[in-house]
Formats: sequence, C-alpha cells, structure tokens
Amino acid sequence: MKKTAAFRSAAIIGIDISKSSIQLYGVDEHGNPTLGKLCNRSQFKEFVANLQPCIIGTEACAGAHYWSRYLRTHGHKVKLIAPQFVKPFDKSNKNDRADAEAICEAVQRPTMRFVSAKTVELQDIQSLHRIRSQVVANRTAMVNQIRGLPLEYGIDMPNGIRRARVKIPLVLEDAENGLTVRFRNWLAQLYSELVHLDERVSGLDSDIEQIASSEEDAKRLMSIPGIGPMCSTALIAAIGDIRNFKNGRELSAWLGLVPRQCSTGGKPRLLGISKRGDVYLRQLLVHGARSVVQRVEGKSDPRSRWLQELLKRRNKNVAIVALANKLVRTVYALLVKKMEYRQDFALPVS
Repeated sequence: MKKTAAFRSAAIIGIDISKSSIQLYGVDEHGNPTLGKLCNRSQFKEFVANLQPCIIGTEACAGAHYWSRYLRTHGHKVKLIAPQFVKPFDKSNKNDRADAEAICEAVQRPTMRFVSAKTVELQDIQSLHRIRSQVVANRTAMVNQIRGLPLEYGIDMPNGIRRARVKIPLVLEDAENGLTVRFRNWLAQLYSELVHLDERVSGLDSDIEQIASSEEDAKRLMSIPGIGPMCSTALIAAIGDIRNFKNGRELSAWLGLVPRQCSTGGKPRLLGISKRGDVYLRQLLVHGARSVVQRVEGKSDPRSRWLQELLKRRNKNVAIVALANKLVRTVYALLVKKMEYRQDFALPVS
C-alpha cells in the first residue's frame, strides 16, 4: 500500500519508450524520487489508469504521439522533448532508467523547448508525405538503374525522368540496338515497375490535393505565392499548434532558415543558414521560393519589388533562401491572425 501511494504521489514522471517496454521515473513536487518502474505496454496502460493526473514527459520518438494522446485522455499533462535536448541531462552510462531520469529532469527546466503533440488527423497527413517521399525515392532509384544498365550495351539514356520515360519504349521497340532477348525482357519489367510507381505518386498527389482543399489552414496558406498543396499540408502537419512559437522568426529558426551564430566576447558573427529542423519542409519552401523568383519580373506588388531589389545586389540562390525565410514568417502571421494573404498588404515581419 505504501508503494502504491508513493506511485500516486508522483508529480512529474519521465518515461523512456521502447517497442515492448516502458521505463518510468517519477519525483514528487519537491523533486524527491518516488517512482522507478519498468513495465510492458499493457502494464503501463493499467498503471496510468490508476495514476493521479500529473506531468509526464517523454522523448519525441516513434510512438510518442500515440502515447501523448492516450495519456491526455486520462487527464495527464504530456510534454514531448526532442532527444538532443535530453542528452545533456544523462549523468552516466546509457540505460533505460538513466534515460527516464534524464527526461524527468529535462521536463522540469523552465526554458525547455517542447514538441507539439500531433492529432490523429495531422499524423495522417504527415504519414502521407512520408509515404510519398519514399515512393519518389524508389522511382528515382529505378530510373537511375534503367539509365545505368543499358550503358553496358552501348545505349545512352537521357537525363531526367520525363525524357527517360519517352526513351525507354523506343529502346524496347528497336530490334537492332544489340540488346539480348533476356535483357530486353528484364528492361521491360523495370519499365513496368516505373509506370506503377508513377501511378502511385499520382494517386498520392491527388490525396494531398484533396486534403489541402478541405483544410482551412491549408487553403489559407495556399493563398501565398510559392506555397501549394504539397507545402501547405506538410507545414500544418509539422507545425501542429502555431501557438508553440512566439513569433515568425522562431518558426523560421525551427526550420533552419536563419543564420547560424558563432559569437563570442560580445562580437556577433553570423554564418550561413543553420539548416536545422525538417529537411523535407525546408526543401519544399526553397523550391516554392525558386518558382516565385523565376516569375518575379514585371510584377509591382510590395514583395515582388523587395525581391527585385534584392536580386540586384545579391546572388540568386541567396535571394531564394531569403524569400523562403519570408514565406515562413508570412505563414506564421496568417496562421496566428486567421487571415488570407493580400499581395498589396505588407505583413509585419516578427
């Protein structure tokens, strides 16, 4: 009974999640250890059901968002922490108990940064983007193989997926290009797989466009030049609750689009962009900014005039990254103020 009462008196609990087991470490309101327990998934659910509401922290790892939603249904306040922010609190060798203790310690820091927990709907959108990225990578690998193998037979395939799609049927139909019957059959199978991957990418793109047309925030972001269905849905899935960011610059820093600092002795020194955060999101934003730069000539709205002046004095790629930074800050302003983008209205930069 005393042990159960001690468990229930835990005010802050750190949990280290693995596939089949969960390690818990808890302290009371004074920071004194009251809980140290290793359990499996079913035991953990039973334990949580009998636990008084408290603060529970865990790393933002595989399964963390599911457990966050589950724990919230039992009245607990859940905080997700990026693994790199937990590492400094590890005191000694790595093991599950030490990791849970480090998480419990990190949760108590007043300046700690936390990860926004995702709803099931946002998890679906992010899963869709991850699946599409993998299918596109598989398609790229397939095209590279199709281009590489025929070189040993003296056949040069053109660069680019579009031109390769046109060239492959011509190679298969040419009976005098030196290909053996067996290799011609194998190449036809590779081409059939490529067509199947194209169909999968098209189907996933349709799903993304359908989601973008039904989500209010996604439609709001698509009003910004340079942001389409792909970028808007990826942004809302990754950001979650926009209130987790104090201003637009913090959101931009989270995506790695602000300068990296190397300052000391009171002398500020700014380097290139930090490239922290989600590479996929940053890639989408940079591609969107590049499409805007290619069509900026002759436009007279405030942002286009700013971009035209920037292109006169800086490298084109620098201007593209600067515009991507401005896109992120505009995204923050629209999500916070719940307003549509206006070309003739210069949004304040936070």
